[in-house]
Amino acid sequence: MILAIDIGNTNIVVGCFENNEILFSERISTNHTATDIEYATTIRMILHIHGFTSSMLTGAVISSVVPGVTSTVKNAIEKYTKLTDVLVVSPGIKTGLVIHIDNPAQLGSDLVVDAVAGINNYPLPQIIIDMGTATTFSVINSQKQYIGGLIVSGVGISAEALTSRTSQLPKIAFDTPKKIIGTNTIDCMKNGIMYSNACAIDGIVERIEAELGEKCTIIATGGLAETIIPLCKRDIILDNELLLKGLMIIYYKNVNK
Repeated sequence: MILAIDIGNTNIVVGCFENNEILFSERISTNHTATDIEYATTIRMILHIHGFTSSMLTGAVISSVVPGVTSTVKNAIEKYTKLTDVLVVSPGIKTGLVIHIDNPAQLGSDLVVDAVAGINNYPLPQIIIDMGTATTFSVINSQKQYIGGLIVSGVGISAEALTSRTSQLPKIAFDTPKKIIGTNTIDCMKNGIMYSNACAIDGIVERIEAELGEKCTIIATGGLAETIIPLCKRDIILDNELLLKGLMIIYYKNVNK
């Protein structure tokens, strides 16, 4: 059984897979000040909840966009599981992904992992939308080449900016609006943030397809995708296990089964 961890700026996805099957996935908050023993304790609790122990683990793989937390989590895994060969997704490892951007080394490991999973699970060309702290769009053409994308402010950042710069607008929860026209301050804020993001996704997808000259498979993942994607008009596949699927593929490309 392989432990897979993706470290984002806001959340960390923790899961396990075995024989090309994802056994479970959980999402925890990224704690930039936590120690390795604190992360080890959290990993132990997650495994215990799902009926597993560290002795059942035969390997581990990490992708991360938070360098300061990467080594802490890696140390936590090694301390708790006694594994000494934790695979970290970084330039130089085998991914099978052809990256056609100005500087391939700048591509975040999360976007690499998303793209690897997308290519291996869905028809091409495709647009992958990852909705985390930022919302990213990754474009993979018909030749399985990563050709670029976009990075925009995430839903949470937009809401935080709105409430922090105004004196009378409260923090809000992102539950599904009943209608687009709000009749009170909270609904107006919630509807505005959520529908503006959904409309942005629809509009960006349309423009990407126009530039490519062909229709794409659209896949969405990330912590806020379940909330925003249902408000979009486009047909978008929601896959909350996309990162774990990519980590599984990359692990097996680099480590003998």
